[in-house]
Amino acid sequence: MDLVTAAGVDHVRLVYDYLDAGDLDSCASLLHDGVVFELPGMPPVRGRTAVLRARLGHTPPRGRHEIDRVVAQNRSVVAAGRCVDPDGGGRELRFVDFFSITDDGMVLACTRYYHVAP
Repeated sequence: MDLVTAAGVDHVRLVYDYLDAGDLDSCASLLHDGVVFELPGMPPVRGRTAVLRARLGHTPPRGRHEIDRVVAQNRSVVAAGRCVDPDGGGRELRFVDFFSITDDGMVLACTRYYHVAP
């Protein structure tokens, strides 16, 4: 794995950690100015502030991300895991996030796919 992709893997893991901790400034520092976030059934969200707002709106207030697997190659990172809502009776949202990484290791884009158990 090249150094940029390896840095991208670290940044992706930190994005989840910072979101779960509510540390938006640190999370923003890992996002490219032109970052794009795509969720199923919604138009793409563009820019750091809008992406952070969308990510927070999509995650339960006390929810946390549990990453089960990360696969990376050629400045692309795929993270599969669960978003656990402790206030929602233990309900889990399973997700797969596809990230694109810039030449300097910043998160350029994220497309999320998810499944909610019935």
